[in-house]
Amino acid sequence: MSDHALLLANLGSPRSTSVNDVRRYLNQFLMDPYVIDIPWPLRRLLVGLILINRPAKSAEAYASIWWPEGSPLVVISQRLTDAVRPLWPHGPVSLAMRYGEPSISTRLLELAKQGVKTVTFAPLYPQFADSTITTAIKEAEHCIKKNNLALKLNIVKPFYADPIYIKALAKSAETELQKDFDHLLLSFHGLPESHLKKLDPTGSHCLSDKSCCATASQAVLDTCYRAQCMRSAELFAQAAGLRPEQWSVAFQSRLGRNKWIEPYTDATLKELAARGVKKLLVMSPAFVADCIETLEELGIEGREEFLAAGGEELVLIPCLNAEQHWAQALTQICENTTD
Repeated sequence: MSDHALLLANLGSPRSTSVNDVRRYLNQFLMDPYVIDIPWPLRRLLVGLILINRPAKSAEAYASIWWPEGSPLVVISQRLTDAVRPLWPHGPVSLAMRYGEPSISTRLLELAKQGVKTVTFAPLYPQFADSTITTAIKEAEHCIKKNNLALKLNIVKPFYADPIYIKALAKSAETELQKDFDHLLLSFHGLPESHLKKLDPTGSHCLSDKSCCATASQAVLDTCYRAQCMRSAELFAQAAGLRPEQWSVAFQSRLGRNKWIEPYTDATLKELAARGVKKLLVMSPAFVADCIETLEELGIEGREEFLAAGGEELVLIPCLNAEQHWAQALTQICENTTD
């Protein structure tokens, strides 16, 4: 077997829909300083307060979308890994989760024991954010250093504008886009505005005005999540042949009282219905696998909000998931990272 492995990494999921398992998962996730970037004592206090009531509510949400095989995110990610495995010619292909199991450390230790020397490490997030990509990379680097592993990491960069990704994204939506619809909403996961401003190399560009993403320099674009989301949306719309008035962008999954990047998805759903949109398509280009944020937050809660506001039909377009064309595209993206 070759000594060059491919390790795919996604966010993770609770082990089950029990309140205790959800609480354990949320504690690990929310205590990550790249997710809530405040000093540890304040983060511990804040997370402790969140964990009083949120685990029960989240457990109910997970239960509404849970599959017989387990968490949709984990099941789909494993199916994708299985689809990529025969396409990767260099060695073993494995899957890890940043939170929960199988952990990044577990997988790296397994690969090292197999004699692997190089790992192409692919965080499965098209757009860059500290709370997704940076924390996954730091976890991998920490494991290698802590265990003195003789592993070289090749990091797959954010592929938000990669033509291979854009083509796969357009293909995933083509069936629904060929049908009649009034509007397409591209709903990306949100982030606190502070996360963007902290990474702004100029210290003054991000969120300075409504057109900041359109005028971002390459230095800003390299680390600005919102600008990368906007770029993905624009390139997708071009590839799909959409007119500007046929689509829009919003951001979901707000948590806490801090200001998050706008426009908000829940408010946008209501505004679109009020504007007379009856059949709405929704897709989530920030996710490559369907998960609680797509299946429950958009497919259940979002649909209820849209219908209550006067809309008639909300169609959730599945993520790229484990479709063969996406497995092939992802393999090529990863191949382009190898030395």
